[in-house]
Amino acid sequence: MFRSTLLTAVLALTASIASAQVTPAAGYTPPDDTPSIKVGATIYTDYTYQQNPTATDTDGNVFNPSGFNVTRSYVNITGNISHLVSFRITPDVTRESGLLSLGAGSTVANDSLVFRIKYAFAQINLDDWMPKGSWVRLGIQQTPLLDYEEGIYRYRFQGTTFTEREGFYNSADAGVSFHTNFPNNYGEVHAGFYNGEGYAKPEANDQHAFDIRGTVRPFARSAPLLRGLRLTGFYVADNYVPNAERKRAVGQVTYEHHYLNAGFDAIDAKDQTSITKADVEAKGWSFWATPKAARDDGSSLEMLFRYDHMAPNQTALDQTRQRTIVGVAYWFPHQGNVTSSLMLDYDGQTFSSLVPAQAAQKKIALHALINF
Repeated sequence: MFRSTLLTAVLALTASIASAQVTPAAGYTPPDDTPSIKVGATIYTDYTYQQNPTATDTDGNVFNPSGFNVTRSYVNITGNISHLVSFRITPDVTRESGLLSLGAGSTVANDSLVFRIKYAFAQINLDDWMPKGSWVRLGIQQTPLLDYEEGIYRYRFQGTTFTEREGFYNSADAGVSFHTNFPNNYGEVHAGFYNGEGYAKPEANDQHAFDIRGTVRPFARSAPLLRGLRLTGFYVADNYVPNAERKRAVGQVTYEHHYLNAGFDAIDAKDQTSITKADVEAKGWSFWATPKAARDDGSSLEMLFRYDHMAPNQTALDQTRQRTIVGVAYWFPHQGNVTSSLMLDYDGQTFSSLVPAQAAQKKIALHALINF
């Protein structure tokens, strides 16, 4: 009996010691490795009235084009396999314009809503070894500038950002990228190696794009009035074919405050689609500001003022295009993680000395955003 009792006591003591050896230290919270999955959605919809140019119907009647449209709709599927591995799949439903082949040389206009993949990537989180917010992504993913910029310029549901609207880079592409943050919120770096054709097209050849964005927040630890200032540089190195460059250099200054967001972009782009063709250099700039009256419930009444100036060919400096956007938006109170807004805006574009001449474009639209 004594020996049995002694053996039981020894085993209990051994188990207690072993348990103590694996008990987390005080203040330590083990990472959550519980698999999870979330489903969300993003919807851009609008009603647009085109003041100029007018159009003519089949009976010869002149009219102002107008109509309801869904410009973008995403289904966002995100999840974690563990605290080290996560993923995102985002099907994209968008308007696809162009000609649809019927075979035997026949085509018809194709303006249907089409379903395609916008994002589909795996993410390896490096927070265990590097600053929080460090990761590597592999798959179809956001390119370095747009996803960052969209968090500051919240009006992509009105229309694309300046550099994206001019067609200088892709919002998403297939590739591999790395992101890390600087200590104390002083900035970040995001660099990637991509196909270069964009998410909607397959790779055309063996030429790939290297994209890199660096952002510095110089007053991150200073007075609150200065903390919202960020300086950003973005560069794309690519080729259409060997020795035929496709380069983009973007400089950006942005500012965020409780009552105002604002930004200035400047771009220098070089395009040589073939070594047998001239190298075309384009330059442009854009300024925007969104003064706002924000409330504690997350709602906000805001204005948008934006002006874009683009010279698509530096050898013909008299050929320019200008865009002016003025709008007023109401952002509804936050309900959980849902963001929603209505915006009424004017969007006008003029063209200087283009051959052939192009009429000014003027549109008035009511835009809606839902994101959760």
